[in-house]
Amino acid sequence: MSKNVEKKTTFKTQIGGQALLEGVMMKGPEVEAMAVRLPSGEIDLEQWDLKPAPWYRKVPFLRGPINFVVTLIDGYKCLSKSADKSMQGIEEEPSKFEKWLTDKLGDKLMSIVMVIASVLGVAIALGLFILVPASITKAISKVVELPDIAKNVIEGVIKMAVFIAYIALTSLLKDIRRTYEYHGAEHKTIACYEAGEELTVENVKKHRRFHPRCGTSFMFLVLFISIIVTSLFRVQWGNLWLRVGCKLLILPVIVAVAYELIKLAGRYDNILTKIISAPGLWIQRLTTREPDDGQIECAIAAFKPCIPKTEGADRW
Repeated sequence: MSKNVEKKTTFKTQIGGQALLEGVMMKGPEVEAMAVRLPSGEIDLEQWDLKPAPWYRKVPFLRGPINFVVTLIDGYKCLSKSADKSMQGIEEEPSKFEKWLTDKLGDKLMSIVMVIASVLGVAIALGLFILVPASITKAISKVVELPDIAKNVIEGVIKMAVFIAYIALTSLLKDIRRTYEYHGAEHKTIACYEAGEELTVENVKKHRRFHPRCGTSFMFLVLFISIIVTSLFRVQWGNLWLRVGCKLLILPVIVAVAYELIKLAGRYDNILTKIISAPGLWIQRLTTREPDDGQIECAIAAFKPCIPKTEGADRW
């Protein structure tokens, strides 16, 4: 395991990425690319040009919820692609049920599976991070009389505990653990570029695997801000399902504020942004792991096509 060294950042880039199954996706201002390690050991690189930034990208608070949805869809597509690529050449005998589904649905099977997986994923997320914390908090309030602000804080703490426990438990799975290693490779590669160093495996290894502009930090901000927003909106505790519905309605507000804060943290380096970033950087100790040389090679391969031809076009 390499020792992390905090290198001085010379500039802030807008290029960001996502860890995939046996690979990394990077997205720049003009190009998006993904590099996946095939079972043969080769790196499969795919890149595509991006359309000019839409108008809403320049509208504070409106851009947050829209970008969040667009990023989720894009990330899921890349994740699905990486799963297919990382299994190339590995033949498994399909079960009778799988054969039946293929015969009945044909080419539509994969699309249907993706939709079902997405719906289940959203349902599980809503259950874990909205319904369960609200239910536990309401049960506690029946035993101990609490003011609404105390209930909001307890509910928020439960959300964060569920979030951290979920990350810790999933990290025990081999495939997820390797994905967290690719996550570390993604961050270290971006940090190396921001330090103005040549993108080589040896240079990338020297950098920290934590980055302020990360999805983990964004999720923490969403959970934290939800405590404040629900208190300000005085979402009632009388009816559990009404409360859950109200929280879903104000979720875009929470996402909008969190997005603007994460942009500030990624763009500036001062006391305020360090305070904003600190909890998320700590949680990244769970969602990132030290990558090996091959994983760093993938991250570099995905990053290079995203560097714009015009120098500085990717900087804030």
